[in-house]
Amino acid sequence: MSLDEKTKSTLQKIPLLSSKAGPKDGEEWVKRLKEELTALIEYVKMNKENDNDWFKIEPNKNGTRWTGKCWYIYNLHKYEFDLQFDIPVTYPTTPIELELPELDGKTSKMYRGGKICLTVHFKPLWAKNVPHFGIAHALALGLAPWLAAEIPHLVDNGIVVYKEKTSSS
Repeated sequence: MSLDEKTKSTLQKIPLLSSKAGPKDGEEWVKRLKEELTALIEYVKMNKENDNDWFKIEPNKNGTRWTGKCWYIYNLHKYEFDLQFDIPVTYPTTPIELELPELDGKTSKMYRGGKICLTVHFKPLWAKNVPHFGIAHALALGLAPWLAAEIPHLVDNGIVVYKEKTSSS
């Protein structure tokens, strides 16, 4: 995966993680979750400072299921999607699989259930950076470029259609 300068700059500002714990590792998992949240807070803060706010997520109580929204602005329209993922038992060795359920079946760059395809480009980079990469890195290096590549294509081909927000929404 070749990174452009803007992506490299973003990546350098997201804190790296050090704990190699997964959901079954008790107190070590709690430590890893704190690192994940710190990295996410820094990434969100950086995005807001650069007027590039594009997702909102939150974990369940034990940090194993995350849900929220992500959005992409294209032709001055905001396209918003549900975002969800589970933390694999073998995390962080195994990366998370980001899901956009409402786009399930709408693009070939997606697996069943709305899981976006990151196999070719992102998984090798993740593997080289275990345990240092976390959720914020997956969003920055996985979901963000996927949205930038896929949403314009889906919109231009009429597969995703802009929905006007109403005042009661």
